[in-house]
Amino acid sequence: MSVRLSVAQGEFELNRLPKRPRELLRAWDAADEYLLDTLAEQLKLPDSSTRLTTGAARVLIVNDSFGALAVALSAFRPYAISDSFLSQQATRLNLAANGLPEHSVSLLNSLEMPEGVFDWVLIKVPKTLALLEDQLIHLHPHLTASTQVIVAGMIKTLPSSVWKLLERLVGPTTTSLAKKKARLIFASPDAALAVPPSPYPVCYRLENTEYLISNHANVFSRDSLDIGTRFFLQYLPARQDACDIIDLGCGNGLVGLIAAERCPAATVHFVDESFMAVASAKDNFQRAFGEQREASFRVGDGLMGVESESADLILCNPPFHQQNTVGDQIAVSLFKQSRRVLRKGGELWVIGNRHLDYHSYLDRFFGAHSVIAANSKFVIVKAVLAG
Repeated sequence: MSVRLSVAQGEFELNRLPKRPRELLRAWDAADEYLLDTLAEQLKLPDSSTRLTTGAARVLIVNDSFGALAVALSAFRPYAISDSFLSQQATRLNLAANGLPEHSVSLLNSLEMPEGVFDWVLIKVPKTLALLEDQLIHLHPHLTASTQVIVAGMIKTLPSSVWKLLERLVGPTTTSLAKKKARLIFASPDAALAVPPSPYPVCYRLENTEYLISNHANVFSRDSLDIGTRFFLQYLPARQDACDIIDLGCGNGLVGLIAAERCPAATVHFVDESFMAVASAKDNFQRAFGEQREASFRVGDGLMGVESESADLILCNPPFHQQNTVGDQIAVSLFKQSRRVLRKGGELWVIGNRHLDYHSYLDRFFGAHSVIAANSKFVIVKAVLAG
């Protein structure tokens, strides 16, 4: 499959993360192409004499999947906001692959906002409607009546709730015709709108405990304990000998929090590729334990960069989707990384839906697996790194 995006702004080499051999998916979609082609008619590329001046248009990109928009519009020195470390890292790599300097795009995480107002705000619809709501509320001070707000997505990701949210938090909307199953929504900022404070993070009391669990907008199962985690928590091991435990793909950190309770001598390390997830995990752990327990919090690409043979126990509820794409490539990468990071005799505990074939991958990387528990929806399996 071609990895070159051809649009009015030029031709660009683009790759996804995590990288895998014989990649079948592109690093962009038809909504990216539609948006860029539309912008070419309205937002002219600055020439070398204007691109670094204050007269150049200020452009903000939100939820760029793998940097397609940022790379194609790099001449505008755009700001790009994402909750995904993988998205940011892919943007850096794709800029380099096209001979563009990294500083041509200002990368911000989802808990940051740039200063000033923008002429153009370009939003790819995220998988989580709550994240879009939170983003639109925080964007409000950065819009003027003349700001051009364009929301892009595949039609299947644009339910009526997206239109309603835009009209409630930005202003009147119009829509484009569909093109290759993609559509654009144009929103006109209304200064008279009373935009409320963001309702995120939201909190709930963890059942049968005193723990107050805080969840930012892009955290899975924000409002209550999901059934998979509830099942996993019932079987988490109590390891008195564990020194280092990793909550891999930690989300709001509930698994690591309960593991810390059951393994009082361990240091728990929380890892996720979502900035909002790690921020939530940190809030929840520190609220539960204060300064009494040591822990670390890391936003990154799984266990990339984590020291080899540095963990006794890894607990993982792998995601089986990346943005709007379903697949097991992230889970497989996490299992492979776990084998490197575990100490001899260390254990990887995984929960997944029964239909997922995780056990076959564990057998490939660890030689064997054992089933800890199962019900009609989920199975918990363990793999041990042989000494």
